[in-house]
Amino acid sequence: MGLVAALIATREAHARDAERGWGYLVEKLVHDGVPRDRVLEVFRDERVEPFDGLYFSLEPRESHSLYSRLHTYETAGRVQRCLDEHRAAFDAAERRYGVPSHVVASIIQVESGCGRNTGRSRILPALARLAMAAEPENLALNIERHTVLNRVRGPGNVSSFARWRAESLENMFYPEVLATFAIAERMHVDPLEIRGSGSGAFGIPQFLPRSYLWFGVDGDGDGHVSLYHPEDAIPSCAHYLQQFGWRPDISRTERRNVIWGYNHSDAYIDTVLWLADEVESPSPEPQSEPVPLAKKSQSRGRSSRGKVVHAKSTSSSKTTSRAKTTKASTRTTKSSSKKKTTTTHAHR
Repeated sequence: MGLVAALIATREAHARDAERGWGYLVEKLVHDGVPRDRVLEVFRDERVEPFDGLYFSLEPRESHSLYSRLHTYETAGRVQRCLDEHRAAFDAAERRYGVPSHVVASIIQVESGCGRNTGRSRILPALARLAMAAEPENLALNIERHTVLNRVRGPGNVSSFARWRAESLENMFYPEVLATFAIAERMHVDPLEIRGSGSGAFGIPQFLPRSYLWFGVDGDGDGHVSLYHPEDAIPSCAHYLQQFGWRPDISRTERRNVIWGYNHSDAYIDTVLWLADEVESPSPEPQSEPVPLAKKSQSRGRSSRGKVVHAKSTSSSKTTSRAKTTKASTRTTKSSSKKKTTTTHAHR
């Protein structure tokens, strides 16, 4: 009996090694209908790093400063150029879904620079790491770490809160992993070659995989939905906003609530709505006062050309007040022998 038990333990250890730390996620995917050989093919692939742990924060926050470089008149000009470049697609989407073109254009400019930067990371490994937050060993390590570091919460409170946080991450991102396999099957592509941001969003509107399945629109009628093509990405973004409640003549607060469904970040919402307002009704250019001749000679050779003018979100009449807590991107960095992820929830 002892020999049999030892053989079983050895076989299980070899299986864990073969799955390179991803066994917890592998079993969930197989249970939910993804063929085991397909799952193992992915997680044994050298393009996927072994899972060696995920440190997650208990209270992720996002600063308004993350969007300060986009909250500018220069960016508003780029939104207008995006509109001009894809005018037919924007007009068609607005007629069909009732979402103003300048709002959709502002979102995709913030998300990907109107498609110029959709990301080059493999989205499946990023999503898979987050889906492993509640893996028993990983959860235990996070509880231990936060118990040591947290100076406010007691050990019992830390443990229950960390467990809740881990389960929230798993419940949010595991379905996205499952959806990635579904997209790859539908599009007949390698799931590891779907590229996007480091937080697992992809395409011009930076959708998560389930959003692609739910809201993707074949705008050009070619029988396929590609979020990398403006003709599909633009109506897909408008469709998303419509499904989250955008209607003609909704209030400013209701607009914020709809965009909150796209990205749980007040800083993000402030930036998108300011850009949309600026495109719809541009601010008059500031009138410069005459410069005395003496000052002209002193300033000769110093040019302000190219300087970015930032909008003051706290004083502009077009900027609304902050309303909710934050969310947004996922950053992964090396921390000791583990990888630390400061996670804000990608909802797109």
